[in-house]
Amino acid sequence: MGIEIDIPGYGMLGLEHVVMDYNGTLAVDGRIEPGVVEALGRLAGRLTLHVITADTFGLAAAELSDVDCRLRVMESGDHRQAKRDFVEMLGSGITAAIGNGRNDSMMLKTAALGIVVLLEEGAAVEAVTAADILCPSIIYALGLLENPMRLKATLRS
Repeated sequence: MGIEIDIPGYGMLGLEHVVMDYNGTLAVDGRIEPGVVEALGRLAGRLTLHVITADTFGLAAAELSDVDCRLRVMESGDHRQAKRDFVEMLGSGITAAIGNGRNDSMMLKTAALGIVVLLEEGAAVEAVTAADILCPSIIYALGLLENPMRLKATLRS
């Protein structure tokens, strides 16, 4: 289980977890994007999947019911700090993070690998600058983890 890849000029990535934001990352307007459930299913055998969200639309649990993941709905408070703390609790050196919002910026920066996605909701500039990679969709972002040689091609120096 896990993903290991040595990236010249970047270092060794040994990932065991992926932490993902929900709305704007996996879903648009509370509904999971087409193909995401299947892509997450393929990754679930390699990584432990975590979804951390404020669940703005209240649909995360139902939409993720067929996904082997751990859902954490955050209460009010500092979500930027809470997401970063969650990545640190898992082990920042063995965790990838995927998000799009300003409240994702600290987890993207803290994780061993930060991926920002650009769906209909957009991506906060703060999240973009905190990430290692920008992807035009969640399917492409999950594809990077499914096919780690793509990470090597993008991150090598």
